[in-house]
Amino acid sequence: MSSVSVARVLPADHPSFAGHFPGQPLLPGVVLLAEVLEAALADATLAARLGPQPVLASAKFLAPVSPRGRAPIELAITFELLAHGAKFEIVRGGVAVARGQFNAGEPR
Repeated sequence: MSSVSVARVLPADHPSFAGHFPGQPLLPGVVLLAEVLEAALADATLAARLGPQPVLASAKFLAPVSPRGRAPIELAITFELLAHGAKFEIVRGGVAVARGQFNAGEPR
């Protein structure tokens, strides 16, 4: 199996922090998943593997992602290519924050 690695950077003042949660901001899981999907679809190999309508097969959030001062939030996303999809892992600062899998979806 082969793998693909992608770096994603979000601003420390990302709008999703404003209401999630006041006083202790956390990046919502849906934002993390959106970053994974956008990264996958931007890569030709991954986009071909996942097809036009990828399906989230699983996701596990392992650690919270919160802003650390004003520094950008740097995420390293690694994809392991599967026959009909891809497993992913998101790492921030050497700590795995989420893992999961997207499968190729059937066209409608």
